[in-house]
Amino acid sequence: MIRDLILKNRTYRRFYEEHKIELNDLIELIDLARNSGSGANLQPLKYFIVNDEETCEKIFPCFAWAGYLKNWSGPEKGERPSAYIIILGDTEIKKDIDCDHGIAAQSILLGAVEKGLGGCMIGSINREKLKNLLKLDNKYKILLTIALGKPKEEVVIDEIKSGDVKYWRDENGVHHVPKRSLKEIIISHKN
Repeated sequence: MIRDLILKNRTYRRFYEEHKIELNDLIELIDLARNSGSGANLQPLKYFIVNDEETCEKIFPCFAWAGYLKNWSGPEKGERPSAYIIILGDTEIKKDIDCDHGIAAQSILLGAVEKGLGGCMIGSINREKLKNLLKLDNKYKILLTIALGKPKEEVVIDEIKSGDVKYWRDENGVHHVPKRSLKEIIISHKN
């Protein structure tokens, strides 16, 4: 069921780094994104796949991890992603891309969950450094990166208390993500 996939699709930031993700699996995930909706059906997205250890290590410093966890600078060696999908906007097709990359990222992550994987959408990127490391053509704008791997952490959903939306980790390393209630987010309905 789609509900089960969505509830299992949490933001994971620690992985079994030694678990390799095959290129064909990554291509299948991108195919899900390719078949998802696109504004005006322009399909301006392109994808850069990284799944080799050397390049993963090289690009890892380009990303910021978990802004609410002030005493944590990201996954340690051995817990880092084993693959990345960098979502690019082809500015020759469309200069400014509004939502396509969000739709594509969700499709990729739902597909990853179905494969027993997990991921993290990363928007806090040193784009210039990443662009140079990957030798990307200037027509490509880095929109979002999806870090992927076999999850090495438990992520649970909690109810928001006192209006605090900040995620946190407990003494056992369980990652807690507060969510607003349905009552709070539905502002009107008609019978």
